[in-house]
Amino acid sequence: MATELLDRPGGRISFDDAGGDGAVVIAAPGMGDTRRVYRHLSPALTAAGLRLVTMDLRGMGESSVRWDDLSDAAIASDLLALIDRLGGEPAFLIGNSLSCASCVIAATEAPDRVAGLVLIAPFARAIPLKWWQTAAFRALLMPPWGRSAWVSYYRRNLYPGPKPPDLDAYAQALSENLSEPGRFPAFRGMAFNSHAESGDRLSRVTQPVLVIMGTADPDFPDPVAEANHLARVMNGEALLVEGSGHYPQVDNPEKVAPAIIDLVRRTGR
Repeated sequence: MATELLDRPGGRISFDDAGGDGAVVIAAPGMGDTRRVYRHLSPALTAAGLRLVTMDLRGMGESSVRWDDLSDAAIASDLLALIDRLGGEPAFLIGNSLSCASCVIAATEAPDRVAGLVLIAPFARAIPLKWWQTAAFRALLMPPWGRSAWVSYYRRNLYPGPKPPDLDAYAQALSENLSEPGRFPAFRGMAFNSHAESGDRLSRVTQPVLVIMGTADPDFPDPVAEANHLARVMNGEALLVEGSGHYPQVDNPEKVAPAIIDLVRRTGR
């Protein structure tokens, strides 16, 4: 599948389009990651007839590197621009981690262009941290050790349950991508987004919402409580994947894919 590029003010966003006549589903990765994070989920979604489009965030993957704006709202504008590029049909948005905030903003900014939301391990609101937690995270991402420290954390901590067979190779690919000039600064530029704007918009979401959370996700003090809270505020549903970490679509795609397909089909698309 050839990489496609979406022109945006200040740069380009890279994406893959599986094609087809089914419902459009746009999937965005989390911070420091690439569109290949959906590699284990995409076969089931495309087999179900969905038109899956996976995109890279600003500065990541094959997107251009230098951007003036790396905010959640800026990424939301990329999602909406990609919907327009694909023909303007209302699309389902899948977010993972950081990009969930952008999905919420897009859904409330243009409700007629977003058919539904799937939020995987979502950072969709400002979660208060103790001062030392913020300081430790900033220290983790400082140069010159930041890239290797992040990739090590990714590989060792974010898959506490089942581990995909290609985890080591994938982590190495992430390391190589982040080593390209300008990419790690872009990663750091979005890593400290507060997600406050998304949090303020949660109750304004009117589309069907599915929140997917691994019960062992180490990035949340209480992942189950966070998933249930977000689902309740948005009048959505929560799928709790027992023992899964921060990437249920990778370590448990056989549980995640049917839930996404069901959400799309229940809307009649």
